[in-house]
Amino acid sequence: MFKRVLLKLSGEFLSGDGGFGLSPEATMRLARDLKAAREESGVELAIVIGGGNFWRGARNGAGMDPATADYIGMLGTVMNAMALQDALERAGCDTRVMSAIQMHAVAEPYIRRRAIRHLEKGRTVVFGGGNGIPFFSTDTTATLRALEIGADVVLYAKNKVDGVYSDDPHRNPGATRFDHLTHRDVIDKGLQVMDMTAITLCMEKNLPLVVFDLFQEGNLRRLLGGERVGTLIES
Repeated sequence: MFKRVLLKLSGEFLSGDGGFGLSPEATMRLARDLKAAREESGVELAIVIGGGNFWRGARNGAGMDPATADYIGMLGTVMNAMALQDALERAGCDTRVMSAIQMHAVAEPYIRRRAIRHLEKGRTVVFGGGNGIPFFSTDTTATLRALEIGADVVLYAKNKVDGVYSDDPHRNPGATRFDHLTHRDVIDKGLQVMDMTAITLCMEKNLPLVVFDLFQEGNLRRLLGGERVGTLIES
């Protein structure tokens, strides 16, 4: 069983069926699931959330300076972090948002030791603002934050994909699902789990990952309780 975990969420999880913006209903439903799983397991929970429901630099920032496009995306992650904090607290879960981009009116600045202290006090911590610098994805942010706070594992949440496959299972029904992989397997097979910077750092630091379907009923609760769910990636 895990003591402390880092959960990587896509921003689209907050948008509901629309795929864009924020859905209060979808955000609240997610918050209740997170609270129930955390309380039942007693695990210390930190979250990194993306901003793809607001902005994707490669698509929305076409023609822009790439660094500017990335900064806009980071601001989107802070909006999502604030929305998730609001929902978690309405569900009864004491939560703190910490941002790598300083904006004192809405979030605490990210300070490693303060983040750890929040977790030790039983608070859920949501990290926004990416790394605070361009050219790095929230996949890399999740890996860095997990290493900094001493998380046991990165839980990489997916929607309607129950693990890592040899190909896109939605387009190729014959794709093979893996129960277990090494970090080197992911790199050598060219599997699209997370960006190369993130998976390489996980391999160098022996940080395990679990890729799982967040919206399959009970998956997160089972995973935090020590059951095998999804695909485990380790050295």
